[in-house]
Amino acid sequence: MTHTAPLGVAVIGTGTMGADHVRRLDRVVSGARVAAVADPDTDRARATAAGLDGCTVHADPLAAMAAPGVEAVLIASPAPAHEAALLPALERGLPILCEKPLTPDPAAALRVLAAEQKLGARRVQVGFMRRWDSEYVQLAALLADGALGRPLMLHCRHRNVAVHPYFTDETLINDSVAHEFDAARWLLGQEITAVQVFRPAPSRHAPEGLRDPQFVVFETDAGALVDVEIFAGSGFGYQVQAEAVCERGTARIGEAHGLLVNTAGRWGGPVAQDYLARFADAYDREVQDWVDATRRGEVTGPSAWDGYAVAAACAAGTEAQRTGRRVAVDMIERPRFYGGA
Repeated sequence: MTHTAPLGVAVIGTGTMGADHVRRLDRVVSGARVAAVADPDTDRARATAAGLDGCTVHADPLAAMAAPGVEAVLIASPAPAHEAALLPALERGLPILCEKPLTPDPAAALRVLAAEQKLGARRVQVGFMRRWDSEYVQLAALLADGALGRPLMLHCRHRNVAVHPYFTDETLINDSVAHEFDAARWLLGQEITAVQVFRPAPSRHAPEGLRDPQFVVFETDAGALVDVEIFAGSGFGYQVQAEAVCERGTARIGEAHGLLVNTAGRWGGPVAQDYLARFADAYDREVQDWVDATRRGEVTGPSAWDGYAVAAACAAGTEAQRTGRRVAVDMIERPRFYGGA
C-alpha cells in the first residue's frame, strides 16, 4: 500500500549512528519523520529528539515501536541488542532498516530469517551502505558488464584514525571487515567459502590488547581471492579502498581524488576522518531509498540473508584469528524465500 503522508519512523539507539540517522530523517530525507526514539540513556535520547515535533522518547525499544504514528523501524543500537529489537518489530510486521551487522552471530541471524519467513514477505533491509556509494556502484556496474573479464582478485584497504577502547581483535572482524565481506559478495556476486587471518607485528601505537593491523584473506565459491588490510589505528585518516583485478584489466576506487592544493613545495588534499564523512552521501541515498520503497509497500536493498551470510563469514574470521588456520564458512542452503534454488 502506498503512503501519502510522511513515514513515521522509530529510531532505536541514539548513539553516534542513531543520532546521525535522526538528523538525516529530519533534515535530509524526504517523505519521512522521526515519530519516536529509544535508548537506555534517556537523557541522550531526549537530547537527540529535541526540537522534533511529535517525537516521543522511550527507554524501551518495544515502547517506541508501539508509539503513535510509528510505521517503520530503524535499528541503530549496538549489535548485541539487534535481535531483541528485530524480533518484536517482525512480530508487528514493521518494515525495518537495521544497521550492520544484522546480528553478531549466525545463530541469531538464523532466528531472524525464520521470523521473517513466517511473515511470507520481506521486512528487513540491512544497512550495508557501501552499496549506495557512487564509486562502489560504478565498480559493481563495471564488473557486472563483463568488459574486464572475470574478476580474479579483489584488494581492499580499510583504515581508521583510531577506534573505541572497547575494540578487540574480534571487533575488527565483526565491526569493520564485515563491510568488506558484504562488499565482496555484492561486487563479485559470489559467496565466501573460507577465511584466513594473518597478523604482522602490531603497530607501536596499537591500543593494549589489540593486534593492529591485520590482513584477512578470503576465498569465494567461484575461485576469486579477496584480501583486506584492516588498520584500525592508522592515525592519519579514514580510508576505504578497493581494486578489482580481472582477466583483461583492473579497476580501483577510494582514492579520494577531490580538491588538490599545490603550495609551499607540497601538494595534497584532505583525508576523511571518519565513516560518517566518507560515506555521508551513501547513507543519505540508502535511507532515502529505504523510505521510498517502504512508502510503496516494498522492501529492497540488502536482505536478512545478506546479513546472515556476513555473520557466517565473521564467525569463520574470528575463528581464523584464534587458531591461525584457514577456516571454512559454515552456511545453510539459501532458502527459496531469499532467491535460493
